[in-house]
Order: sequence, then C-alpha cells, then structure tokens
Amino acid sequence: MNREVARVSAIWVLLIALTVATYAAGKAGLGGPVVMYALLLSIFIKGHFIIADFMGLRNAPRLWRWLVHGWLVLVMGFIALAYLMGLKT
Repeated sequence: MNREVARVSAIWVLLIALTVATYAAGKAGLGGPVVMYALLLSIFIKGHFIIADFMGLRNAPRLWRWLVHGWLVLVMGFIALAYLMGLKT
C-alpha cells in the first residue's frame, strides 16, 4: 500500500474514533467543563487533520494554515464561551 494512502487511512480511522467517542459521551449523558474541554480538544485534533490533509493545506504557505487554524480556534472559543455562560444562568 502506498505510504500516503496508509497515512490518510490512519487519519480517517482516528477521525472516526474521535467522532464515535464524542457520540458515546453524549449518549452516556456526560457533561461538565472537563468533558467540554476534552470534546473541544477532540474537535481541534479532527479540525487540524481535516485542514492539513483533507483540505490539502499541509504544504500550503504558513499564512493560509494559520488563518484556517485560527478560524477553527475562534469557533471553538465561541463554543466554550457559550457553554460556560450557560453554566452561569
């Protein structure tokens, strides 16, 4: 098997595993800040690999990688903020 195909296949399996873990946490009714931070870490990992490998930005100019990763972190920050503000009400 081609090295690149094996690498992308391994990344795909990781993405599926993280998605299943997220689903399982929701199905189990898990909650709280620690779970939220763990899920955000999962989102960042998945987002990174999608950006780098499936959007083809791994070898793109650094500016583009930083912009797209920055957008991801911004969205994650808004999710965390909304969650934490919801805890206070």
